[in-house]
Amino acid sequence: MQIGVVTLFPEMFAALTDYGISSRAIQNELVSLEFWNPRNYATDKHRMVDDKPFGGGPGMLMKTEPLVASIQAAKEGVRQGPLAQAIQQAKVVYLSPQGKPLKQAHIAELAKRPNMVLVCGRYQGIDTRVIDSEVDEEWSLGDFVVSGGELAAMTLIDAMIRLQPGALGDEGSAVEDSFANGLLHSPEYTRPKEFEGRKVPSILLSGDHEAIRVWRLKQSLGSTWLKRPDLLGLLTLDGEQQELLEQFINEYESRNPIQL
Repeated sequence: MQIGVVTLFPEMFAALTDYGISSRAIQNELVSLEFWNPRNYATDKHRMVDDKPFGGGPGMLMKTEPLVASIQAAKEGVRQGPLAQAIQQAKVVYLSPQGKPLKQAHIAELAKRPNMVLVCGRYQGIDTRVIDSEVDEEWSLGDFVVSGGELAAMTLIDAMIRLQPGALGDEGSAVEDSFANGLLHSPEYTRPKEFEGRKVPSILLSGDHEAIRVWRLKQSLGSTWLKRPDLLGLLTLDGEQQELLEQFINEYESRNPIQL
């Protein structure tokens, strides 16, 4: 997968290139990550990359010309890159609070693309004409605002890298992640067996793989019901799932009776 990033701060992406799973994936050439800085395409002597918005108001906008030039250079770069399919034009993705909120299912589809360009806005954002002419998709991490698109781009890249074949030590890890099947992940435990008086559920020590599977599914359904009931409304539960969820709810309510 070939990813081009248009950013004024490529140094921030050391969090991906130098650490953890993403770093190993890049070193193993599962993913290629390249950067295009609009400042390198500014033509004035001060290499300015921001300007005041027409109509007044607070803040600044990224200058149009260097931004467009860097996006076009990035598109050409990832199209000709060693891991890209030259016949496929790279989609340009703008990370924006006005974009469509990202879900795991969206990331799974984005991760299948051979190439893409991510545009990281700064200041008050970018000229709408740039969005109209250069951007194919807008995506958001959620209904909040951060100081620039770099953090959002890094989050998206990391999430896509996890889904690349060979990126994780255990391929089953991504399958069992929260949201992979629409549910939250079940609770997990490690050594010691008892910590501050709290014991690991005995079923996890039983060695009974089927019983453990059922317990984990039940806890996954229960965690989703407790923490993110909105997700359950998006799913059609099968017979086993419905029965296990009802069991969890009944057990939970018996332990936590409503106080009148």
